[in-house]
Order: sequence, then C-alpha cells, then structure tokens
Amino acid sequence: MRVFNTLTRKKETIKPIKKGQISMYACGPTVYQSAHIGNLKTYLVEDLLKRALQFEGYKVKHIMNITDVGHLTSDADSGEDKVEKEAKRQRKTAKQITKFYADEFKRDLKKLNILPPNKFAWASQYIKSQIDLIKKLEKKGYTYRTADGIYFDTSKFKKYGALGRQTTGKSRVTHDKSKKRDADFALWKFSGSAKRQQEWPSPWGVGFPGWHIECSAISTKELGQPFDIHLGGEDHILVHHNNEIAQSEAACGKPLAHYWVHSAFMLLGKDKMSKSKGNFITLSELEKRGWDPMVFRYLVISSQYRSKLNFSETALVSARNSLNKIYNLFAARKTGGRVCKKRTRAFLAALQDDLNMPAAFEVVWELIKTDKKSLADKQATLLHWDKVLGLGLKDYKLVIPAKVKELVKKREVTRKKKNWSMSDKLRGEIQKQGFDIKDTPSGAKLIKL
Repeated sequence: MRVFNTLTRKKETIKPIKKGQISMYACGPTVYQSAHIGNLKTYLVEDLLKRALQFEGYKVKHIMNITDVGHLTSDADSGEDKVEKEAKRQRKTAKQITKFYADEFKRDLKKLNILPPNKFAWASQYIKSQIDLIKKLEKKGYTYRTADGIYFDTSKFKKYGALGRQTTGKSRVTHDKSKKRDADFALWKFSGSAKRQQEWPSPWGVGFPGWHIECSAISTKELGQPFDIHLGGEDHILVHHNNEIAQSEAACGKPLAHYWVHSAFMLLGKDKMSKSKGNFITLSELEKRGWDPMVFRYLVISSQYRSKLNFSETALVSARNSLNKIYNLFAARKTGGRVCKKRTRAFLAALQDDLNMPAAFEVVWELIKTDKKSLADKQATLLHWDKVLGLGLKDYKLVIPAKVKELVKKREVTRKKKNWSMSDKLRGEIQKQGFDIKDTPSGAKLIKL
C-alpha cells in the first residue's frame, strides 16, 4: 500500500513497525454540535484506508479520540471552551452535551457503514497522561508560563512546522500578547475566575488541557510512539498536527507517527463546509431530504480523497444512479460464483496506488458490463470487493413498495390486452416511484433508478 505522506510530500510504501500489523490514530470529533457531512467525509476516507489495509491482510489497531474538553472557539488559545459554551447555551451539563453528540456521531458512523475504531478515547479520561506529558516538556525546557496558562515554546523546537512547510513564528492564528510568538500554543489553561464544569488540579494550578495535548497523550498511551499512521482532515495540518508533532517529539525524542494522511475539504458552493461559517449539512438533514446515507458514502469513496469534493444535489443524483446499478445486480441472488482473480488484482492495484478510487471503480464497472462473466461470478467478486467498498451488498435486498407492486400488476394486465399507451403510462408512474421495469422473456423485471 502506497499513500501520500503529508510529512514528506510524496507517495510512500507503508512499512509497518510490527510485521502484519498497522497502528492507526484518527482525530475524532469535538462533541459540542452535530458532525456535518464535510466532517464525515474525512471519516469515510479513513474507513476506506482501514478496509483496504485489512483487505491486504493487515491487522489494524485503530484509535479515535473524542474531544470533550479543551477545544476553544479560537485556534489562538482564546475564547470559550466549545463544550462549556454549548452547555451554557442549552442549560445542560457538559456531560449531557458530550454524550448526546457523541452518541449521534456514532449513529452517523453506523448509518454510513464506517467500521468503529478499536477504542473511542475521551480526552477527559486521559488527564493524568496529558499532565505527565506536559511535565516532561517542562523538564526539558520547552514551556513557559503566562497569566492564563502553560505554553509550548515553538522556537525551542527547530523542526516546527514540518507539515505544510510552516515556519517557526508564523501561524494562521492571530497574535495573543501573552504569548511570545503566534505559533506558540497552550498545553494547560488556568480556570481563573471563570466558572467551569470541567477542570482538574495540576502542578501549575486548577484548569484544563489545551486541545492539542490530548492527541499526543492518547495516541502514545494507546499505540506507543512512534505508531504507523496518523489520520485527519487537511484543516488540521498547519496548526493541530504540527503542534502534535512538536510536543510529542520534544518530549520523547522520536517521531510521533511515520505516515500522515489527510483528506481534502468538502465544498458547499465555493466555500469549505464549516461549522464556524454556518454553511454545513448534517447526515440527518440529508435523510430528511430523502437521501440514503449509502448514496453519500458512494459519492465520497468514488472520488479522489486528496481532491476537494464539491457537494451538490446533482452529485448525489449521479452517485445514487451509479449505486443503484450495483444494487440491481443483487436483485436476484445467485450461488456458486467464483471471485475473478485477474480483476481483483487490478482492483487491489488501484487501492494500493494511494487509494486511487476512480481507477478502482473503473474495474468495478468493467466487471459489471462484461458479457464474459456470469451473474454468479460478478456477485461473488463484488461481494469480495465490498469488504473495502462497504456498500452493504451482502445484506442488500430490493424492497418494492406495495404501490409499485400494484402498478406492475396493472401494467401486466394492460400488456396482455395490448393496450400499449396505458402500459407506457403505468411505466411512467412506476418510474416516478424510483423504479423502472424491463420486459424480459421470463417476465417483467424491476430495477431501482
């Protein structure tokens, strides 16, 4: 498997630390609001890579954090804690807020057939690990104290900004007068006079961890340092992931992860889909509009993960049409089929080329369209590939609404009477219900549109 490593800016063959095993860490959600489909795009890409590695035969250990504390409303280490702010707004406890949105997030993953990680690691359950890591950094001279917290001094870490080629002292964050330089970031924030629901004692005073320290502490505790693959969205590259690298390598003197894999943004119009901008759509909203979550899965996994994906209804329609063509192949189940080895090699080669899914789906459509393979062989092969695609082909059943069944019966009667105009009219009614009908020597056959 070759992936584009953001750290080296080139494709590299994954060479696991332990033979036959892959350790993988993914930055999870901050559970103060619903995840939007732009967020979920990243988790679909991560799921695709995980499935592809398992398809190759690797055993994958996958950890995902849940940020329930410490993520402020500004990347400049200022503003309110997002969870605390939402708890005040809804007049609920922080735990109620985080549980509600974490549960919703897990339901979204299930709807999209995303394999769950081996562990969801909640930041608030790793406070000791985070404090211990900060103490290491303090002992090595990488920290300084301000009125509002303990900060990491990026000037002391000469390789700061390795991801995205960022240089020391420059950052997308705005300047805070209490910091020595823009890029410096909080490791521990003091509660001060503010009333907080989530705070803990520490050697520096009562407070809470900064956002970045949790990922370093959790990943090292659960996977060791270094581990194989660190995953996330491209919005994490310049700040969050550079900060993780700095604090982890400064504390331990060795790399945090060998490969850094990032998924590109989802766009809504010309802008990045974003909670801060308010231009986002949730999976539940898609469902209310009548869209099956698996259509969204198909839209994402059939694209190139490092290219920005422009979301639109037109794109969803195209994805639905393609997905239904695959599903229609399973309307009638066949047994005794054999997996096509030659095409499976081509499918795997596309996966191994940095998850080249457009090329992988070319192989899928070649298989579907060929006359040289039986339906049983096509089904067996697609079921094998679905271990990666995750389209739910094994459990797929064509559900025909009662109204459609009645229309089909009426059309059969009109056809026997050779009333072709009425037959065509009924076919149009069937199409309006999302189905089409094909007349075969063995009778009428329904397919989904």
